[in-house]
Amino acid sequence: MYENNNNNGLNGTYTGQNANRTSYGTYMQNNPGYYASQSQFNPGNGDPGSGAPKKPVKKRGGMAKKLIAAASVGLMAGAFCAAGFIGVYFLGSRMGLINNKPNEDDNKPVAYSAAAQITPAATADTDKPTVTTVSSSSTKTVVSDVSEMVDDVMPSIVSITNNMTADYYYFSQEEEGRGSGIIIGQNDDELLLVTNYHVIADNDRLTVTFSNDSDAPALVKGTDAKLDLAVIAVKLDDIPDETMDYIEIASMGDSDALKVGEPAIAIGNALGYGLSVTTGVISAVDRKLDQDSVSGTFIQTDAAINPGNSGGALLNINGEVVGINSSKIGGAAVEGMGYAIPISAARPIIEDLMNKNTRTVVAEEDRGYLGISGISVSPEDALYYSLPEGVYVSSVTSGSAAEKGGILKDDIITGIEGTNVSTMDEFQKELAYYAAGENVSIEVQRLSGNSYKSVTLTVTLDDKSVLEDD
Repeated sequence: MYENNNNNGLNGTYTGQNANRTSYGTYMQNNPGYYASQSQFNPGNGDPGSGAPKKPVKKRGGMAKKLIAAASVGLMAGAFCAAGFIGVYFLGSRMGLINNKPNEDDNKPVAYSAAAQITPAATADTDKPTVTTVSSSSTKTVVSDVSEMVDDVMPSIVSITNNMTADYYYFSQEEEGRGSGIIIGQNDDELLLVTNYHVIADNDRLTVTFSNDSDAPALVKGTDAKLDLAVIAVKLDDIPDETMDYIEIASMGDSDALKVGEPAIAIGNALGYGLSVTTGVISAVDRKLDQDSVSGTFIQTDAAINPGNSGGALLNINGEVVGINSSKIGGAAVEGMGYAIPISAARPIIEDLMNKNTRTVVAEEDRGYLGISGISVSPEDALYYSLPEGVYVSSVTSGSAAEKGGILKDDIITGIEGTNVSTMDEFQKELAYYAAGENVSIEVQRLSGNSYKSVTLTVTLDDKSVLEDD
């Protein structure tokens, strides 16, 4: 650093980092011809004898006067322009050439994103939320605030736990399955819920958890495995009073009125973690599928439907059930493609299942037996051999309930008591609900000429001893 900043033309001593540097004299000392040259080129500015230039004498107040004059001119010009502008504006307003009313567009909010927002309607004739769309030139995205609607709908959605026994090659163990359900009605003794068949299949015990976290046991009332539907029942006596005051019956919508692109909301017990909500749009309304032993026409949505969502509700923007979610349909090979059973197609089946007798699995020693041997007709076999899907009867035990009831070899059993069955395993599980001595209706497809004809037979089930004696 410099100790002496006034170095008189670099004449001084340096300290610090420059301690070893010393000036060798002033510029004038090192350049004795400088003034001489200046006096030669500027003979009137210095003393010719000394060669030193004479500093010019400044006049006092010269610059201040110039600044005051310039400011005065500027103020006068500004005042003249302002007067002219006011006069033109006044004249234009009187002549109607200038609109001095506030622009209504100035009060509109700035669109900070390209989004469709769900907001309360401003009209007096409805309290339903409406969709307001704000779009950019390139994108349009749906952002849904459905919190109020979800608060209203959540009391009608439940979680379902299926305790089952899984059989492996050398051992069996108890396992749990998780799913969802929708409260759809109530009779004198029971609360009725709809769910997917695969949610409650193979159960040893069903438990329903309401959205206020209270639990109750449930029983199967009726199933349709082909469409993946089931109705289960909870006895009113098993539901606490505070829960009865809390829960609601879901409102059903019209899936036939759905339009592609309208909002869709899915509620269910995703991954068994408890009820959660996802949103999206209706992607397709008539998606035909035939896989995983399920076939029919379904609603497609990009609202996330994950394992555990099965049996839960797909809702429209008004909170009405328009579909029953099924994560099984379509599998997990793709993203953004969830499926739901349209409620308009499911409603007549649900109403039929609701009116069936609630049944429990009969103890093995009391179960009824049919007396047949059979194999499942897979979808591939059905297509290749032109057969109906169901249970192919390969043999009928002599003197058995099946023989007495009119079941023939080569018949294909497709249902029992109105519940569709497509495999031998499904048929045996349905038979487990019926005791020996009960009459059951069996639906079969029977070959007649070159085609199959539907036949319904009434069979009185035998006990196991009849088959053992034979």
